[in-house]
Amino acid sequence: MSYRIGIDVGGTFTDFALLDGHEVLLEKVSSTPEDNSQAVMAGLEKLAQARGISLGELLADAEAIVHGTTVADNALIQMKGPVTGLLTTAGFRDELELRRGYKEDIWDVRLEPPPAIAPRRRRLTVPERIRADGSIHTPLDEAAARRAIEGLGRQGVESIAISLLFAFVNPVHEKRLGELVQEILPGVAISLSHRVLPRAPEFERTSTTVVNAFVGPGVSGYLDRLVERLSGAGYARDLLVMQSSGGVMTREYLRDMPIRILASGPAGGVIGGARVGAAKSEEDLLCVDMGGTSYDVSVVMGGQAPANAGWNWHHRYLVAVPMIQVETLGAGGGSICHVHHGALEVGPESAGAEPGPICYGRGGQQPTVTDAILILGLLSPDSEFAGGAFSLKREGVDAAFERELAGPLSCSVEEAAFDCWRLVNANMTQAVRRTTAGRGIDPRSLSLLAYGGNGPVFAAIQAEDLGIECVLIPRTSPAFSALGMLAASPTIDEERSYLVSAQEAEISRISALWQELEARALGYFLDAGFPKEEVALRFQMNLRYPGQNWSLSVEVATKGGESAAGFFDAGAMEKTIHRFHELHEEEYGYNRQQESPEITGVRLVSRTSIPEPVFAGGFSAEPRQAEPQGSRRANLGRGFEETPIYRGPDLAPGDRVTAPGIIEETFTTIVVYPGWEARVDDAGDYRLMRAP
Repeated sequence: MSYRIGIDVGGTFTDFALLDGHEVLLEKVSSTPEDNSQAVMAGLEKLAQARGISLGELLADAEAIVHGTTVADNALIQMKGPVTGLLTTAGFRDELELRRGYKEDIWDVRLEPPPAIAPRRRRLTVPERIRADGSIHTPLDEAAARRAIEGLGRQGVESIAISLLFAFVNPVHEKRLGELVQEILPGVAISLSHRVLPRAPEFERTSTTVVNAFVGPGVSGYLDRLVERLSGAGYARDLLVMQSSGGVMTREYLRDMPIRILASGPAGGVIGGARVGAAKSEEDLLCVDMGGTSYDVSVVMGGQAPANAGWNWHHRYLVAVPMIQVETLGAGGGSICHVHHGALEVGPESAGAEPGPICYGRGGQQPTVTDAILILGLLSPDSEFAGGAFSLKREGVDAAFERELAGPLSCSVEEAAFDCWRLVNANMTQAVRRTTAGRGIDPRSLSLLAYGGNGPVFAAIQAEDLGIECVLIPRTSPAFSALGMLAASPTIDEERSYLVSAQEAEISRISALWQELEARALGYFLDAGFPKEEVALRFQMNLRYPGQNWSLSVEVATKGGESAAGFFDAGAMEKTIHRFHELHEEEYGYNRQQESPEITGVRLVSRTSIPEPVFAGGFSAEPRQAEPQGSRRANLGRGFEETPIYRGPDLAPGDRVTAPGIIEETFTTIVVYPGWEARVDDAGDYRLMRAP
């Protein structure tokens, strides 16, 4: 018997999905921010207990463990990372401050720039210069380099980013600077731009390398501790880590590029969402994940969740590695409700896992969204919470709402709780509108897929506000991102730069770059035990018109287990250029076929398949009205009324729940708001539709 285990470390809970054939087992434990590996091991112990075996037996039988984490994101959100410095080419010291003139809100004159990861005093330059063709214009001044490194050392720098002009073409000076840092400041972490992001443009490469230097030590330390603990407990395989691109890869592959695990948890949910949508014939999806700390929004179109490889602003910093587009809002069950200058606000601060909301009974003192929906009756102190880990407590909740909210707002406790419910819902709905409008998408054309522990509580009311007709809620929604990671394929997505006019490009040079990428990717796949013949290779070329800043990736060929050598010739180049003109027309509404485009580089997406969860849909069972197990006083948006309560594990395919109703699943609660009804499909998942 073998298992596959997905793990999603969140700010409040750490979620687990164990896949045994077609059977899925879910677990949740409280996160341990001081060392997230503790929560991971505690959750694995609970999974083992649920299977009636020891932890060692579970790990020995585990075919794969796939892991996503918020460690890198938390470092950026909280600005808690190592003291970071930057070494760059003379004359380029202030490139990070220029930010290409980008400002998140151009109308907000008071908007301050983000905190500098490497402030100017820790950004030092070195005389050297590499030309665009890779030739050396100015040799590296090693004496000046030593003085700069020693200067960073006197400032207590713990991590250094090195980003030199055109190092992605010829990295000789970057490599030498790295050697000097190791010699002069042993133990200091080093991020080299030609390893982190070996391509232009300059600002994007430098920004990405600096963010990598900031989050890298924390991510690497955490993953090393986790690998050591897993190995010590009996796990003998490679740990697979979710990437922001939507693929997974081994811990060793990510050692030089820990930045690639940013937003890895939400990416798992989007990949799972694409699979669920395809299985249920709903390929255009709005995916929303509301957990304990954050609310994540993403869009899947045509069953695909493409990763943007360039212009990704993440927590206000440019990160130019492939990333699935996810907008994150500080709105979760643990988001703190407070009054600021006479106005009610929700988040972005969160009570987190410790002490958590007041109703957790762990010493929390500030009102949160979870406390508000407990007052509204959407949650109950009589029900088990988080899979029976503990029960919610009403004690102290009303007093805190009276002190912090109802008193200052001159309203009742229940009115204050309802206003918190309305405000957090409005914040989340606005985040959806920003995400869809920014891509020119009408949300009314989408179905809404809700997951996370709190997503199903708000799903139908959000759909009502957005004009969406259909809501999908997987029964596995409380740990859906963890399950989605098991649907992600091992993937390596890398680029190499080659700046040249398409008319002057050397076919042999392009093939050589692809061969380099192929050899690197296959090396990692083979080391991880994946057969070469099962690796699919997607060869792409990045092109743009002269004068443009951004390139389009054009698909050139897809091959499986074959060498890149020999397949690309003059005819293939001509077809690629023709396809670029077509793609530019599709993307921007025009093309310039009279102009020869420029090549900016090549890209290789290498992927292999692994067993994944089976998602299904359909309604073949005879529909029948479900019977409630009881009722309680609850406010579903139109005042308090006695509301039927349904026990989720007792519902079977074909069961129907009409509004108003509350369905209590093991790890989540599904609220069927007035005007809606829920049906259980053949897979045991929920589809909420507007009532006839």
